[in-house]
Amino acid sequence: CGAIPLELVVSELFGYESGSFTGALKSGKKGKIESAQGGTLFLDEIESMPISVQIKLLRALSSHKIVKIGGTRTIPIDVRIISATKKDLLKEADKDKFREDLYYRLNVFPITIPPLRDRKADIEKLAIEFIKKLNNEYCRNVNKISEEALELLQNYDWPGNVRELQNVIGRSMISMNFNEQIINGDHLPFLDMPRSEE
Repeated sequence: CGAIPLELVVSELFGYESGSFTGALKSGKKGKIESAQGGTLFLDEIESMPISVQIKLLRALSSHKIVKIGGTRTIPIDVRIISATKKDLLKEADKDKFREDLYYRLNVFPITIPPLRDRKADIEKLAIEFIKKLNNEYCRNVNKISEEALELLQNYDWPGNVRELQNVIGRSMISMNFNEQIINGDHLPFLDMPRSEE
């Protein structure tokens, strides 16, 4: 939701009829909701959706119908919505940045993923997966992470979560000599950054 320009959010989600606005396709366009008919629509960064669009989304979810921009015909929808956010939406609702009624409409089966700093046991598995993935991308043959490097990774607080870990592994692999196969502590780019007290 955060990646769609503000002026295009409604047309991207709900679609538009032919000639609805300057630059519109002559054939009109299906929106993401209509395109997901009978399936699932994933709305990432739902907290970035403008309030005016939140109202339209709530109405669509409540009525199971949408109307395209420039249209008059209602289109029945059968779509499951999965949304993701990095913010506490009830706190956002208290600040009038997110509609509380939409929160309760979406919050049917919440899944909370704890930050990486609260699940240090996952760091080794994730690091190994990133090494495998980045070996292909960087044409490398790294096959291991040393105990020293792993300890450094586990003692860091990871404010950027899993994305930051992936970037650290990537930077480490780029900084290694081409024939090296083990990530050591001196390959890690953040040795001078603050660490967890754990």
